[in-house]
Amino acid sequence: MSLLITDECINCDVCEPECPNDAIYQGEEIYVIKPERCTQCVGHYDSPQCQQVCPVDCIILDESHPETEAELQAKYEHLIASDN
Repeated sequence: MSLLITDECINCDVCEPECPNDAIYQGEEIYVIKPERCTQCVGHYDSPQCQQVCPVDCIILDESHPETEAELQAKYEHLIASDN
């Protein structure tokens, strides 16, 4: 599943640089995660780095974008191939 930043976000700026897939960007009011680029850090790390650094724990699973571990791995491989 992609991750989602809730409206509890305080715009602290720590999550964006941690994302290895460039999936996080500043939205109109809070940071936003692009589901098409979010792999929960599969292929890069053992756990989502944005969740690790978030001081208010406002990054949750996005239930509207369900994906298996295999699908996240495939998305990672596609992103790596298309970014090169």
